[in-house]
Amino acid sequence: MISRRTLLSATAGAGALALVPAAAAHAAPAGSTSANGWRIDPAAIARYRIEGSMASVALRKGVVAAVLLHVARRWHYEIAPLDTGEGGGVAGYTAKRAVRATYESNYFSGTAVALHPTAYPVGGSEGLWPYHEVIVRDILVDCEGTVVWGGDLTPAKASHFQIAARPGDRTLARVAGRLDTSSQAVFTAQTAGNVADPATPERREKARKLPRPR
Repeated sequence: MISRRTLLSATAGAGALALVPAAAAHAAPAGSTSANGWRIDPAAIARYRIEGSMASVALRKGVVAAVLLHVARRWHYEIAPLDTGEGGGVAGYTAKRAVRATYESNYFSGTAVALHPTAYPVGGSEGLWPYHEVIVRDILVDCEGTVVWGGDLTPAKASHFQIAARPGDRTLARVAGRLDTSSQAVFTAQTAGNVADPATPERREKARKLPRPR
């Protein structure tokens, strides 16, 4: 994965890149739902292969998986491969109740995914290349406000994406139906080889208008 971290490490040596200290891991508050309002239910989790890669990730079945797999698929094709072993690969559902930020509880319900999490940890100083952030914003356009990027959260985590919609949300269902490659004979949404240019004025304007967490 070619990132600022890779380039800096090559010139300054391993360990020379400083990170903003992240909060120490601590036990998540006990409860039956994650921070985004989804029920924590291990029976609702399944493992999925990320299209175009050898990587797989555990996510909540149904609409959540359909949307987050689209996010992961585009990251893999357009930002950096998820199956090379670099950057921590990909992480989704976990039963380990420890978090460094409240929003990380969304992994417990399978409604969040981390793409290269060791390269882009909670509170890390390493950000995406500017054009890669443009791609991320364009991915969020695909998701129509149903997904939040960790780079917009506090503390920031550029590898993190989470479902922002509540269970039963109609927009989430519609977006999932459009993005789910497994349910369509002919797939017409954003995929490798069929991606609208994220740098076009129209796409950039749509990305600009998407609400961001405060």
